[in-house]
Amino acid sequence: MRSSLLLAAAAGLAVLASAACTAGNETAPGVPSAGSTPNREPVTITMWHGFSADNELKAFDDALAGFRAKYPWITVKTTKAVQDDQIIQSVRGGNPPDVALSFTTDSVATFCKTGLFQDLAPYLSGSRIDTAIFPKVIADYTEYQGKRCVMPMLADTYGLYYNKKLMKGAPPPKTLSELADLAKKLTVRDKDGAIKVAGFNPSAQMYENVPIHTAPMTGAKWTNPDGTSAIGGDPAWKQFMTWQKDLVDWFGYDNLEKFRKTFGDEFSADNPFMKGRVAMAIDGEWRNAMLAADAPGLEYGTAPLPVADDKPQLYGGGFIAGTVIGIPRGAQHNTAAWELVKYLTTDTDALVTLSNAIRNVPSTLPALQSPKLDKDPNFQTFLDIFANPASTTLPAHINSAFNQQTLQEAQEAWESGRATDLDALLAGVDKKINDKLKLTAGG
Repeated sequence: MRSSLLLAAAAGLAVLASAACTAGNETAPGVPSAGSTPNREPVTITMWHGFSADNELKAFDDALAGFRAKYPWITVKTTKAVQDDQIIQSVRGGNPPDVALSFTTDSVATFCKTGLFQDLAPYLSGSRIDTAIFPKVIADYTEYQGKRCVMPMLADTYGLYYNKKLMKGAPPPKTLSELADLAKKLTVRDKDGAIKVAGFNPSAQMYENVPIHTAPMTGAKWTNPDGTSAIGGDPAWKQFMTWQKDLVDWFGYDNLEKFRKTFGDEFSADNPFMKGRVAMAIDGEWRNAMLAADAPGLEYGTAPLPVADDKPQLYGGGFIAGTVIGIPRGAQHNTAAWELVKYLTTDTDALVTLSNAIRNVPSTLPALQSPKLDKDPNFQTFLDIFANPASTTLPAHINSAFNQQTLQEAQEAWESGRATDLDALLAGVDKKINDKLKLTAGG
């Protein structure tokens, strides 16, 4: 569910998916009708998912136990550690699972446009599911061109982590100016100017500082209604990248890169925030579980991301994405498959069980309000960000991974000084994205 790891895998997905786009009815028989009595004939369905860690697998089994108790006539056979390309190949080969779960929302437009996943509108209507139980922002990453082919199952939200000892009593910053000032104040250098402790690492190459996570800090937009790039024409991108470059220049790009390259693996106990080498860092809600396991003695706090000084209304929001689940084209047991999808995405106890175990955000408003949900202060921050109307996501786009990578590369060129004309750089981003769109729009 971590966007910075999934980008490369998603980039190759559209190639596989375009080959999987074949004619046929996307929604097979078995769609429930309103008020119908469920068929209780014993049935075995298959489900593929990407969970692999022991704690994740146990949590998922615990959630499935609730499903089995409610639907004893449905047997669920699961396959773990499955990636999106395997799902696509199974659809192409005519032997898909009944239910498939994806860790990346970058694939949603492809799934919906090509019919790889079935349109869920008839299922939702037949089951009388009120989609108002989901925060509005979720529609942006579970639908494409008005078609919902996946449902949300848990979410990731991003905020600011801060080391209380290194902050020396300072409150977490709420604006970009405050973040820059505090980053400078808390930075410690040796006698030669090398960075020993960074107040904040502003580089776009720093772990979770990717454009999709930082865009909400200035309210930057990705696309126009017609799917073309809005990046070059939205002053918010220029606002953020100017702020970012100014802070990178204060550190010195070479100094910052030398410091960054001493860091350990992001998802290990050597993470620099967990080691006290960075006072503040952008990260997802799942970092709480890692801190509890690998740095239990670290005193830290969490807060929403700082925002542009002239846009205080954005404070409290952040970036949202998550795990999605649906019924592939060609599934053999649609009715039973839908019962499982519906349960895992709308049942409050199931979502709370998963959230409490793996510390992702439950993706419905009732689950957020459940008294069974573990709500320590540091995790509560991310629950609040998820429910905040200022939170945004990356709208589903057929070239989602390409668009992100194109802007990421531009940000790296800008902060390093390889590119010196920001307007021309962003115009070039628009051209690359729009040229790619022309090639894929008819596919």
